[in-house]
Amino acid sequence: MRTAVVLFTRDLRVHDNPALAMACANADRVVPLFVLDQALSNLSANRSRFLHQALADLRATLRERGGDLVVRQGEPVAEAIKLCGEVGATMLGVAADVSAYAKKRETRLTAECDRQRIALRFFPGVTVVDPGALRPGGGGPAYKVFTPYYRVWQSAKWRDEVAVPRTITLPDGIPAGRLPAMPKGESPDAAEGGETEGKRRLSAWLQAIDGYGDGHDDMPGDVTSRLSPYLRFGCLSPLAVADAARARNGDPFVRQLCWRDFYYQVTQAFPQISGQAYRPNADDEWRADPEALKHWQDGLTGVPVVDAGMRQLRAEGWMHNRARLITAAFLTKHLGIDWRLGVRWFFRWLLDGDVPNNSGNWQWVAGTGNDSRPYRRFNPIRQAHRFDPEGVYVRRYIPELKAIEGSAVHEPWRLPAAVRNGLDYPGPLESHRDEAVWLRP
Repeated sequence: MRTAVVLFTRDLRVHDNPALAMACANADRVVPLFVLDQALSNLSANRSRFLHQALADLRATLRERGGDLVVRQGEPVAEAIKLCGEVGATMLGVAADVSAYAKKRETRLTAECDRQRIALRFFPGVTVVDPGALRPGGGGPAYKVFTPYYRVWQSAKWRDEVAVPRTITLPDGIPAGRLPAMPKGESPDAAEGGETEGKRRLSAWLQAIDGYGDGHDDMPGDVTSRLSPYLRFGCLSPLAVADAARARNGDPFVRQLCWRDFYYQVTQAFPQISGQAYRPNADDEWRADPEALKHWQDGLTGVPVVDAGMRQLRAEGWMHNRARLITAAFLTKHLGIDWRLGVRWFFRWLLDGDVPNNSGNWQWVAGTGNDSRPYRRFNPIRQAHRFDPEGVYVRRYIPELKAIEGSAVHEPWRLPAAVRNGLDYPGPLESHRDEAVWLRP
């Protein structure tokens, strides 16, 4: 009897999972495996919690089909090869990925499978279009600018979604292993992980997708999908989400999925994206200011729209995309602090924090990455008046300012002294007060 092992990584689902589907089609017995990698276990309490919820949901779904999720702890390559030996597997399938860590894992897997004579195959599934499928006409491994990539991406032929396996047959006697106790997480209002919850959210959001094009920058309205954590862990198939959006004429949202693919192909060609400027010699002489950095992290800069975004991040493990741009620009372009410190802080809290998109977007804002206008600056006050005109978003996350009515909440330093002095809210940072002139709409 032919036996295959499927090593799950960032494809924690059964729907449109090419590695799982192909294993079930070509083997008599299939062992779904997830290895809790100790090297990644302490990066983010929020993501660890979301991951464990996703694994519990995946296990339940596999059991409904006669299978199970085998859970091991340790180094993924060693555990996968060990399991192949225990069950006599001759095939191993895994979703291809692009980060430097994933590429090292793939290299080690290839060497070990060659040594053990195990047929190894890497499958698509973490993006809509495979990261290496589209190459610029002038040569080079990746597109450096989004717009030409988007034009080619739109016309590319997408693969067909694969069906969910009806049944999954495990070898007899294999211990499934226990999931460790659920990590607590740091954000009290974080979303729940798992394919079941992801599909529920997708179905509900598709009913409102018509308003996405006009409203995705509306900060208080919050008509964004909030599906990014489910895409990051593969609880939802990016291809299936794109297909569903296209079917409802959701082109503005599909374009955002293309941005996601864009940074994956950038990262595949430039795996140092989290720590090295993409554009040569683009790094500024960043200013060391630990106190200002701490105020930014804590949402106490004295600029309400910035502080609201940073507090949303802590409360929910997620932040509105417009707020991400504003807060990142404030740290890098106005405080002059190194974008890498922002990358690390977001990585700690974001449920959707991944290497390509978190790092790629930070570099875009900082002017060190894929941007045709690297010297742009976002005026946070102008942004606040435009995308939160009545201050609803700010008051939602800064209770100290709830009593201030309307757009005045965006500039509390302009309030009468009697009102301003009664607020339990800081004025603008000492290191930032010289910019008071431009802190106006």
